Amino acid sequence: MNIYAWWIACRPNTLIVSIAPVMLGIALAIHNDNISSFFVASLTLISSVFIQIGTNLINDLFDFINGADTDERLGPLRATQSGLIAAEQVKIGAYVSFLIALIIGVYLVYIGGYPILIIGILSLISGYCYTAGPYPLAYNGLGDIFVFIFFGMIAVPGTYYLQSGFLFDFDALLIGSSIGFIAVAILCVNNIRDINADKTVGKKTLAVRFGINKIKLMFDLMIILPFISVFLLSLSNSFQHQLELYLVFLSLPVAFQLIKDIHKMNGRNLNKVLSRTALFIRLFSALLFLGIVL
Repeated sequence: MNIYAWWIACRPNTLIVSIAPVMLGIALAIHNDNISSFFVASLTLISSVFIQIGTNLINDLFDFINGADTDERLGPLRATQSGLIAAEQVKIGAYVSFLIALIIGVYLVYIGGYPILIIGILSLISGYCYTAGPYPLAYNGLGDIFVFIFFGMIAVPGTYYLQSGFLFDFDALLIGSSIGFIAVAILCVNNIRDINADKTVGKKTLAVRFGINKIKLMFDLMIILPFISVFLLSLSNSFQHQLELYLVFLSLPVAFQLIKDIHKMNGRNLNKVLSRTALFIRLFSALLFLGIVL
């Protein structure tokens, strides 16, 4: 087995998108003295990561099959397109990842009941349908909505629910929105960079539908809105007078630089913006985690 090839296929730099919301849901549970089981928290994290790995592998496979990944691609190396892993092996790897998440999910359903069952089923189906199936989300301009909902508005409240038993929590939604916005920003960079290749294969991302300039403005918004979400969080009853939340504003210089870069760079240079946006979500989520638990 070529471990390096599988490491590339899993896209480790992107996994923070599934790790951050779970960690922030756990942080909220700690803040509210609602943490019930670190074992369940660990399983939630593992399940979330494997759903994303499965989604990444399906994306790797079907972008290759559909012709979106070619030798001329501007983005990072892809395992199937480069020949590092055979397409059939990538498919098996995706199914194994989803199966691991499903097995863990059975126990989480035992803990959380029908809400977790619904979340789990929708997550697995959407993960597969992101680039596969009869109506792939990413090929029809719905990828951004998928990312925002599942890696933001579901992941944080779902994690918090498993710990606290509270299904609808406004603080969890605000925290989820903050991290969901940045996840969408990452997708914006990808779509801007790949717009020409996507047009060729009929992949109707928002960048293809509305043009690069509008998606660059959308990127700006996705970078600024997380700070507004945290500001609103600081006004809630649970976080009044908790100045530690404002630690996230230490990442503002990074945010402003990203906004500057997205309007200045094009083509392959956007990979720099992509990696820096991934670093931004790490920094923002780490500072927010500290601000919540301190």
